[in-house]
Amino acid sequence: MDLKIKNKIALITGSTQGIGLATAMKLCEEGAKVVINGKNKEKLKKAILKIKKKFPEAKIEGIVADLKSLEGCNHLISKIPHIDILINNLGVFEPKEFKDITEKEWIDMFNINVMSGVRLSQHYLSKMVNQNWGRIIFISSESALQIPKEMIHYGMTKTAQISVARGIAELTKGTNVTSNSIIVGPSNSEGVSEFMEELANSQNKSFKEIEKEFFEEIRPTSLLQRFTNVEEVSNMIVYTASSLSSATNGAALRADAGVIQSAV
Repeated sequence: MDLKIKNKIALITGSTQGIGLATAMKLCEEGAKVVINGKNKEKLKKAILKIKKKFPEAKIEGIVADLKSLEGCNHLISKIPHIDILINNLGVFEPKEFKDITEKEWIDMFNINVMSGVRLSQHYLSKMVNQNWGRIIFISSESALQIPKEMIHYGMTKTAQISVARGIAELTKGTNVTSNSIIVGPSNSEGVSEFMEELANSQNKSFKEIEKEFFEEIRPTSLLQRFTNVEEVSNMIVYTASSLSSATNGAALRADAGVIQSAV
């Protein structure tokens, strides 16, 4: 299927691995000009090589920038002042008891997961409206609707992303610009996989055993009963970034494997 985004310029934040990298791969396959981002130069180089190995003709570049701060966001913007597609994928998580989360940790989590996307959207939205085409996407989580007691600060940021995406959509009325969020369920991104592997090793169990326990005890509502592959999630993201998704605006779309038990 032709998604009609050939030569569109797409920026994906936090995209040296996981869902971000899988999305970059899919966009390159569709012929978009893709900019990936990370704060580690070596990881960025490896990600580009990985993409080039699969798609030798890929139009891909990387920008090193730590988007936790306003300065980092401004640095990235200075390197790429114009884009057509903004995918706010950058996000961190950390299981921690509510009573132990420090004020700095609350603020840092909000800055990385929410404000990075807010700052970039504030810059690029007006340009998208002026050219009468654009896509803004926030990568949220089922934790936005089912706040995890083991990391409440993370859940808070995911809820905020959905709100911001919907609010931005209201500013696109009558244009060919859209703003949406994607609700992702438990996935096999590097961060989650590494955490689960460490947990498995600490309990002298296999990854499969830990995965089975996770979906039996922590996410029993999952209809898939396994971690979603990052490629499965990227399919939803890239469709939403495409010209074919023009009637989808202000939506919180689900790639959550049915974890959330509601019809809407």
